[in-house]
Amino acid sequence: MINILLRYTILFVLTLLALSALSFTLIYLFPAEPIINLTGITPQNSIQHDALVRQYRLDSAYLIQFWHYLEQLFSGNWGYSLISGQPLKEEVLTALPATVELSTYAMMIVILVGIPIGCYSGLRAYTNADFTINSLSVTVYSVPVFWLAVLFILTFSLQFGWLPLSGRLNLLFDIPSQTGFLFIDILLADDVDTSLAMRDAFLHLILPTLSIACISTAAIIRITRRSIIDVLNKPYITAAKARGLSNRQIFFRHVLRNALLPILPLMAMQITTLITNAMIVETLFSWPGIGNWLIQAIYQRDYSALRIGMLAVSTLVVIITISIDLFNRLIDPSREKFESVTI
Repeated sequence: MINILLRYTILFVLTLLALSALSFTLIYLFPAEPIINLTGITPQNSIQHDALVRQYRLDSAYLIQFWHYLEQLFSGNWGYSLISGQPLKEEVLTALPATVELSTYAMMIVILVGIPIGCYSGLRAYTNADFTINSLSVTVYSVPVFWLAVLFILTFSLQFGWLPLSGRLNLLFDIPSQTGFLFIDILLADDVDTSLAMRDAFLHLILPTLSIACISTAAIIRITRRSIIDVLNKPYITAAKARGLSNRQIFFRHVLRNALLPILPLMAMQITTLITNAMIVETLFSWPGIGNWLIQAIYQRDYSALRIGMLAVSTLVVIITISIDLFNRLIDPSREKFESVTI
């Protein structure tokens, strides 16, 4: 147990160092001089130029610059946006919860819909129901997320007018941001119709959540189906049938638990895809998340915001991926034993 935690801690630290080094290097890869990319200021004379260079340690060796960059990151001084002039730490911590919230609800749909349908498809393998589910999942998985989002907008917002077109909440509601998570902020807000605000927030959430969840749900259905079929062909399932256990008992005692274990590592990969799709969908629905924020930074050539935003999103993905893989190792000790034997 301790060895596993130690190995994952080392992996996490080394990964963050690599991401920080990449983020640091970006300032030299962007067009224009590094000092302009950092500050957004074009020095008017050599005195101003030298002062800015000394301030950001650009006159030192690269390793010293990188160490200074790490010190600034850990101290919370992430720099300032070249466009708004606001601290990047505040802007990232304001935008990131909206993306996490959107991705979390989409992942809930993926789990609650994808796994049951995948189990049903696996139990009815090679029947008409299985062929239909498999065909639909392949079709949905092949659709680009931005095209699916546009199709939802055209159909449910513009054609029928059932759901809001964009945004996170109607502008009539004045909800102060306390946690960054909208439903929690609504509950904490004073002088607001909570039920009405909740309903409006839920309606704004439906289309972007479905746009993200559909593709990952299709992937989880196929993964679950394949895992169920593999488990059903194991010798211990045949032995359970010989003992006279019912199909229900076999499924819940033996099939489901053993089929879900291989799915957990693959879900970590789907979370990465889901967050990436969320960042694309945010732009289409004007969702105030980190993806929309980064797109605006690209349009406005806010290089400081770009490198910090890239580092924040990458760190989030690494934390989620390593946490899921660690959780999978803890609940499946046989995986660690197998790896020890093979090594």
